[in-house]
Amino acid sequence: MLTNLSLRLRIFLFFCLLALGGVLIAGGAMYVGYVRADAPELLDAFVFSAILTAFALLALVAGVWLLFDENVAKPIERLASEMRARAHAGVSGEMDMHTARYLGDLAPAAAAVAGQLSSSTLGTAEAVAEATARLAAEKDRLTQLLTEIPMAMVLVNPSHQIVLYDGQAAAVLAQVAHPRLHASLFDYLKREAVETAYAKLVRSGMDVSFTAEGADGAQSYSTRMKPLGEAPGYMLIFDDADAHIAPEDARPLVYDFDLLDSPGDAAFENRALSELVFVVFDSETTGLLPHKDEVVQIGAVRVVKGRIIEGEVLDTFVDPEMPIPAASTKVHGVSNAMVQGAPTIDKAGRDFHKFASDAVIVAHNAPFDMAFLRRHAHRMDVTWDHPILDTVLLSAVVFGASETHTLDALCDRLGVTIPAHLRHTALGDAQATAEVLCKMLPMLDARGMRTFGDVIDATRKHGRLLEDLN
Repeated sequence: MLTNLSLRLRIFLFFCLLALGGVLIAGGAMYVGYVRADAPELLDAFVFSAILTAFALLALVAGVWLLFDENVAKPIERLASEMRARAHAGVSGEMDMHTARYLGDLAPAAAAVAGQLSSSTLGTAEAVAEATARLAAEKDRLTQLLTEIPMAMVLVNPSHQIVLYDGQAAAVLAQVAHPRLHASLFDYLKREAVETAYAKLVRSGMDVSFTAEGADGAQSYSTRMKPLGEAPGYMLIFDDADAHIAPEDARPLVYDFDLLDSPGDAAFENRALSELVFVVFDSETTGLLPHKDEVVQIGAVRVVKGRIIEGEVLDTFVDPEMPIPAASTKVHGVSNAMVQGAPTIDKAGRDFHKFASDAVIVAHNAPFDMAFLRRHAHRMDVTWDHPILDTVLLSAVVFGASETHTLDALCDRLGVTIPAHLRHTALGDAQATAEVLCKMLPMLDARGMRTFGDVIDATRKHGRLLEDLN
């Protein structure tokens, strides 16, 4: 039971026990003297002495606890989080030695271990960087070749989730919704024809030609479904799609072959963090009152298997249907002229809802941003029932509740840079939040929190932070 409590709480309980023990001992001693006293004035003196002694003991223990908490417990908690950040999140730089100045040789020893770890991994990192650069160059060449081939291609796993799409396929998928890794193919194509073709493919092992219809019913495509040999899943080729991409508009080849073996639809609480899809978003608004202010900008990025997927971005202005106060424009830079002609919250909200389909929604101070969306759920004709993670609470889990949990502080702690011109823009803050999320996921895993349910249980202990923040 006690092992589930934080270090600071255990130390606090220890001092409470000391205080209680001291009061009981002093009270017992006073009681012995009290029963032996004969004169009434002596009895009054014993009672007064007992009360005074109890309060003095409580004050002494409280004072010592405050000193111990500030100079021992907090520094240990911070030192542990800094070491985890360097071990699991790739953070470099000097450790905060001043905070741990009363811990003797512990802080210098921890800094030495961190430095040794950094130097021993530097050579490996350089080798990996060289190999990654070669792979990136080969990927760029492959992307260019695929862009020049006049066909659109999508790889799909047996659960009909998208594993890879090329530039042409991105243009085809975008006619219906944002192209997304791990998304269900049925977000883009009607189910019946695809499932019928897949059943034929499984039976025969041969290519199957069929007509695929867009999920919105507005498009149809002459499509071929091809097996992937020994690999699970299949390839879709849109033969007649008008999806030629100009070189300046070419999208990267987007893929994650691990998704070919993606697990089934287990309950979110039981799914491993490494298997989840996260949609990290931020919104800018006309003010700070969700019951009457409005959204002016939404930005979101997608994180699949712990990495940000380049190109899978939602970035839109939103017409708030009310004037934007000058004080708000000064913060986020969105003016009335910039939202002219932008979609209203019902259209923008529906687009974001689809972008976040089958994903965990992540935000920094999520209750604030979600309050705006939920208030207009009836206009959007959607239900906001996504699982939600809050990076404020994740920061408290990883670094301790006593730390500062603003987005700027979290970025500083994890070595994430927000360009000044992107700070307080929806997409800029969403990108920064996604980067700190990707750095905290391995830190959570290292602390034994490997499933979504594990993390939610840990964050519930810090819910008061959001109440105070809002």
